[in-house]
Amino acid sequence: MTDLFDSFRRRIEYIRVSVTDRCNLRCAYCTAESVPHLPHDEILSYEEIRRVVRAAVELGLRHVRLTGGEPLVRPNLSTLVRLLSQIEGVDDITLTTNAILLGKYAAELKAAGLRRVNISLDTFKADKFQQITGGYKLKDVLGGIETARQVGLNPVKINMVVLKGTNDDELLDFAQMSVSQGWHVRFIEHMPLVTAGVENGQLVAVGDMMAIIQRSLGVLEPCWPASGSGPAKYYQLPGAKGTIGFIGPVTDCFCSECNRFRLTADGRLRPCLLEDSEVDLKGPLRMGASTQELKKLMHQAAALKKRQHCLSEEVVPSKRQMWQIGG
Repeated sequence: MTDLFDSFRRRIEYIRVSVTDRCNLRCAYCTAESVPHLPHDEILSYEEIRRVVRAAVELGLRHVRLTGGEPLVRPNLSTLVRLLSQIEGVDDITLTTNAILLGKYAAELKAAGLRRVNISLDTFKADKFQQITGGYKLKDVLGGIETARQVGLNPVKINMVVLKGTNDDELLDFAQMSVSQGWHVRFIEHMPLVTAGVENGQLVAVGDMMAIIQRSLGVLEPCWPASGSGPAKYYQLPGAKGTIGFIGPVTDCFCSECNRFRLTADGRLRPCLLEDSEVDLKGPLRMGASTQELKKLMHQAAALKKRQHCLSEEVVPSKRQMWQIGG
């Protein structure tokens, strides 16, 4: 086995796999316009995903995260989790979800080999939840969080995209949950993409988030993450069992530490979330490509990886919306 590096000697060890482009919400910062969903036969089968992940593992990738759209709307997701958990060398299988369906599937996903979940939740208020997501099932999300904890999908991480003038007044409520409930909360800067219902001026910088929290709740002490290998910087409040992470793609570019690929639901390998370069894996897969040929394509994708994104110059991806990539 040889480890996979890009042109800037960053080791790639993490792949995010979008299993569907469909979602049961329509979050304002994720969806710009109505785009037809992929036909079923354009989406990679579970066996095709397994083949891609197996090739990636032979190149040293160890961490697999399942995303969407909303991954739990794809039937029998636990089947895929089980297939991936049987690949020797996979250390960690995790899931990003809006948790609406998590209460229903958490136990079987855990039994199949899922280790952890990241849950997207931007507000505790039902009316604001509807405003941001277009949905009405906040109670199901909160129930899914609790079920995930009960079945042992720990640590459960809660991801909040902070939007100025929309939900930034709940920063303290979410931060306090790291103390009162032991939650692992991560605050994420809104990326200034052109999306319906969210203006670029809604960015709340990480530094401002930290200042708001420390003025009211105490000093944020740096700490190690509970788990994972992502870009967040972690802290704890006094007396907290949980953690608070901050992800600043705009004001605190973490590209120098990027360690990931993204596989879209239709089988394109993307070296960067915020850049349109892709390498087609589905076509070669369906033409009978060998594992060695898939690995060669992964090396090609690694070579396309740029030093960093260009958000500061307002250069953003245009070929796909966020829900089509998997975040």
